[in-house]
Amino acid sequence: MSEFKEEWLESVKKHRFERSRHLIDFHVAGFAYYDGLEVIDELTLGKPVQLIAEVDNPHDPDAVVIYYQDYKLGYVPSSKNTFLHQLLYFGHATILEARIQYVNKESHPERQFRVVVKLKDQRTS
Repeated sequence: MSEFKEEWLESVKKHRFERSRHLIDFHVAGFAYYDGLEVIDELTLGKPVQLIAEVDNPHDPDAVVIYYQDYKLGYVPSSKNTFLHQLLYFGHATILEARIQYVNKESHPERQFRVVVKLKDQRTS
């Protein structure tokens, strides 16, 4: 066996598997109907966004609205919002981290932005 392969095998043996923090990702639903155009140039990869359970939404009891600063960008699609709504409703927003994952301003408004939601790593070591 070559020296490279032996070194590689040793490094693989020492490697510790790390789970992904990825929870869910989605396109922003309803972007064209809210405040996104006012801050579209600020919405770049990695920008944090806030998720809020919209408990009084008359159309969807599991609605989760997406904000960038004070600007409403749209919603988590209804096909993907139930679990997030439940976490947010019961006060677990502090374990979530949501960021802009994808930007393509040339696409249809419903496909211009994607958000990724990850679990925060709150381990101390």
